[in-house]
Amino acid sequence: MTTLGLHRVGVESLRGVGPQLAVKLKKLGLYSLQDLLFHLPLRYIDRTQITPIGGVQPQSEVVIEGEIRASDVVFGRRRSLVCRLQDNSGTTTLRFFHFSRAQQERLKAGTLIRCFGEARRGKSGIEFYHPEYQHLDKDRPKSLDDTLTPIYPATEGVTQTRIRDLCSQALKKLDNQSIDELLPPLPESGLSHQLSFSLVSALKLLHNPPPGTALNLLACGEHPAQQRLAAEELVAHNLSLLRLRQRIQQQKAPVLSEDVTAKNALLEQLGFTLTSAQNKVASEISADIASSVPMLRLVQGDVGSGKTVVAAMAAVQAIANGSQVALMAPTEILAEQHRINFEKWFKPLGIRIAWLTGKIKGKAREAQLSAIDDGSAKMIIGTHALFQETVLFNNLGLSIIDEQHRFGVHQRLALRQKGFDPNSILSGHGSAPHQLIMTATPIPRTLAMSAYADLDCSVIDELPPGRKPVDTLVLSTIRRNDIIERVRASCLEGRQAYWVCTLIEESDVLEAQAAEVTANELKLLLPELSIGLIHGRLKPKNKLEIMEAFKNGAINLLVATTVIEVGVDVPNASLMIIENSERLGLSQLHQLRGRIGRGSQASHCVLLYSPPISGNGNARLKIMRETTDGFKIAEKDLELRGPGEVLGTRQTGDMQLHIADLQRDSHMLTDIKLIAEYVLINHPDNVDGLIRRWLGHSEKYAQA
Repeated sequence: MTTLGLHRVGVESLRGVGPQLAVKLKKLGLYSLQDLLFHLPLRYIDRTQITPIGGVQPQSEVVIEGEIRASDVVFGRRRSLVCRLQDNSGTTTLRFFHFSRAQQERLKAGTLIRCFGEARRGKSGIEFYHPEYQHLDKDRPKSLDDTLTPIYPATEGVTQTRIRDLCSQALKKLDNQSIDELLPPLPESGLSHQLSFSLVSALKLLHNPPPGTALNLLACGEHPAQQRLAAEELVAHNLSLLRLRQRIQQQKAPVLSEDVTAKNALLEQLGFTLTSAQNKVASEISADIASSVPMLRLVQGDVGSGKTVVAAMAAVQAIANGSQVALMAPTEILAEQHRINFEKWFKPLGIRIAWLTGKIKGKAREAQLSAIDDGSAKMIIGTHALFQETVLFNNLGLSIIDEQHRFGVHQRLALRQKGFDPNSILSGHGSAPHQLIMTATPIPRTLAMSAYADLDCSVIDELPPGRKPVDTLVLSTIRRNDIIERVRASCLEGRQAYWVCTLIEESDVLEAQAAEVTANELKLLLPELSIGLIHGRLKPKNKLEIMEAFKNGAINLLVATTVIEVGVDVPNASLMIIENSERLGLSQLHQLRGRIGRGSQASHCVLLYSPPISGNGNARLKIMRETTDGFKIAEKDLELRGPGEVLGTRQTGDMQLHIADLQRDSHMLTDIKLIAEYVLINHPDNVDGLIRRWLGHSEKYAQA
């Protein structure tokens, strides 16, 4: 046996693979024999047994055989060749829309054939459209397939027959070449059963399942062989994040010691007392940044739990130690809200704030860049404009990213890299900034363990005292006029309200138009109220003016698109109407509802929907009515939409799973985390091979 690993043997070594086919295979991510072995079927078809014609069920893929009793060309809307096939249990129809004269001759009455295809209901009972078929000889019966037939992911110019042949060749190489069993013997765990399957056995079974293999388990990914590979893939992804964490934490970070004087000065500016949950998380962060090991911490807190204050305390500690702090938000309106809050808290402390978004141009931009570069601005707030090349930090010690699910791992790393900027004072010492990640979109624990395995997690699980849960109503648009009257009464009593407009199409232009139409309609129906309008196409200055007028009480009712989803804090706003609420995801509905319930009075959210409503839409509105707990809502969101939508496309784009499924395999994740840590500590030589096997040529952390 040779010891050459199959990951080192290119596909070009296989029979029939020339330069052109090799290029096409690379489109499928197939570079080596190992890649082919892990290119697993999407599904299987069973050609291992013959089904009696009388027992064929509609929508099933089956092998049948029999004698053609009649064969005729039928003229209708489309000309077709219709054959009646009979065995001793019944008769069925074979229909060919595309056929030649030679084919017609070969499918004449009296011919014995074997067919494979999907059974459908037709005018004459069960029918097969363009089935695959072969002629039979009474004296020499043809043998059936001895394994299930795999259907692989394919691309243009690469047929199923070709991929099957290549995978078959790669499987034969397993008999005389080695594939590394990179997952070492592990201590007893809840996954011992899944991992008892050998890698080679799992691969052979999944490429060529023997007759009798449970197709229902294969179809849903729950066969032990699939679970063996899914477990290894999840371990590899966890290892890639742990390796990223390990590499980052091998670097030095500035020691930002706690400064009690600066902390107390900030607390005096707040005008309120922190909750015990805020104090606990603030202490965890304070201890992290007082160390020379770079902090990597995720703070989860439900809408209104006070994450911004916790971030401000960390920022003050960093600034008191002479470092700069960067806070990055995904939208201008959220970045603007942060700027307003931080200026209110920091200006009395003599801390200068710089402000940078894509809309700031010319001399104003130059002034901000200069203040960041020379270090006179200690707190820098902005959008993703912060990690552009022209932004040179003087002494970046702490980076804070808000609403992490809007950014991917790459963007998080890009801001961190600013600590190594050529002009940075710290770069000469090889220091890395501490990093704090915040999200108001609760992440189910199972997903957090996988997608954020490189981060320590803290949860602010307590709302400020006096906050009352928002009462949520779900009403049909038939009740729209009643709701308008409710808004009138509420606003005339001195309270304020939001009216949120949504559209199916994600378009600033169309959403702005919808909001304008709604605002004009409400102005006609509610002439005694002051009605404002805000949407994504307004200039930042105009948005800010409108939000300030609403906050100051000059506007009673604010008609808005979903731009108000995050970053808006108006305690007197106690009523929200969300139109077409069935079109929004749970996370977005929860974020929008979080804009109210920030004062001491009872608040109400009305979810208007347009009937008829889908099952999923109904389930979303039902959970919104039943609970205001963001983590319960996140778990339901995971159940309804799957991990890709819950985490956000950018985040899951960094986590492309081939076999594992975060939702289906969530029962494994606690053990997966422990196994990954065990492998990293006890078998470090296996780590790179596992990561390369599953993350392949897109291994995203190689340069981290």
